[in-house]
Amino acid sequence: MALTPAAKASDFSEPWKNADRALVVDAYEYNPIDWGQLATDKRIVGFINKASDGMPPPYSCFGDETEARLCKTLWKRYAVARELFQTRKVVAKALGLKWGAYHLARPGNPIGQANNFIDFAQPGPDDLLALDIEDDDPTQWMSLEDAEEFVRQVHRRIGRFPVLYTNGMTAGHIADNRYQYRLLSRLPLWYARYKPDIGVHFPMGNWQGYALWQFSAKANCGRFRCPYRVAGTPTDIDVNVAPMDAATLRAQWPFGGLIDMQPDYLASIPVPLSREAALAGNVTITYATVATPPSFDEMVSVFSARWVRFRSGFQMPAVMAATRQPRGIAEYVAWARKEMRVASPFEAAPARGDTLSTASTESDRGLR
Repeated sequence: MALTPAAKASDFSEPWKNADRALVVDAYEYNPIDWGQLATDKRIVGFINKASDGMPPPYSCFGDETEARLCKTLWKRYAVARELFQTRKVVAKALGLKWGAYHLARPGNPIGQANNFIDFAQPGPDDLLALDIEDDDPTQWMSLEDAEEFVRQVHRRIGRFPVLYTNGMTAGHIADNRYQYRLLSRLPLWYARYKPDIGVHFPMGNWQGYALWQFSAKANCGRFRCPYRVAGTPTDIDVNVAPMDAATLRAQWPFGGLIDMQPDYLASIPVPLSREAALAGNVTITYATVATPPSFDEMVSVFSARWVRFRSGFQMPAVMAATRQPRGIAEYVAWARKEMRVASPFEAAPARGDTLSTASTESDRGLR
C-alpha cells in the first residue's frame, strides 16, 4: 500500500510557506534548467520530467513531400526529447534528487501508450511514474476508461502503479464515481490547482490527502508575483509541495502502491462533530466502519442461487413408477395429501436428468 500521512488543515492552505515541507519540480523539454543554481535550494527533493506524449511517431515516413517532412520533424523532436530526458535523469540523480517521469495521455490505444511510456522512461525501481490526465475531455485527452487500462498495463510491465496527475474537476469526478474507476480512485493523487487554499475543493470523499500538490505554474507565476521561485528555473516552471518533510518524502518515493480503500460514504455513518469544531472549518469527517459493499460477482452469485431455489419450487416431485399403474397413482395421491411418501416395494428412482419419470421399470419389461 502507498502510505500517506493524515492530512492536516495546514496542508491545504499555502503549505509551501512551511519551511519543513518538501518541494518537487516538474518540467518538460522546453524548460531551461540551471542545475547548479537549482541544487542550492535544499527544499527541492525530487525532479519529475515529461517522458512520452501519446504514441511514438511512425517508424517509417510515407506520403508526399510535406507529409514526409512533417514525419521527419516529429522523429527529430522525439529523439531530442528522449536524449534530453536521459541526460536530465543522470544529472538529477548525481545531485541527489529523486527522479520521476510522467506520460501525457492522449486519446486511444492505452496499451500502446503504456508500452511507449515504459520504453521511453526506462524506469528504475526508485523512479516515480505518473499518468498525466489534463482534463476530463476524451476528444483531447485519454478517457478515464482507457486510463484504467493504461494503469493495468503499467502494472503488468513493472509490477507497480503510477501516480495520477490531474486537476480538481477531474479528481472530483473520479472520486464521485470511485466504484466505476476502481484503479484511478486508488492511485496516489498528484493534485493540480493554483489556489492558495484548496480545503473546500479537495475531493475528501475518496482521497484523504494528496501525494503532491502542483501549486505554482505559468498560470499563477509571473515576473512580479509568484507563489514560490526555484533558483535556476524560469517563471513557467511547475513547482509542487508534499504534505511531509524531505526525509518522509524520500522514504515514500516512488509511491508505487494503491491507497487504502475508503469506506462507502453512502452506507456508512459519519461520526458526529461538535458545533465548535464544525464552525472552525478545515475538519476531516470520519465515518464509522461498515461492511465492504458487495462486488458485482458476489451479487450475481446470490441472485443465481435464489433463482434456482425459486425455480425448483415449481417443479413436480418424482412420480413412483409401478407395475400396476392404479396402485401407484393412489399411493402418490395419498402421499401428496399427507405430505409424506408412502413406502412401496415398487418405488423406483427417476431417470437421470428428468424431474418426472415416465420410463418403464425392469419388472414392466419382464411382464411384457
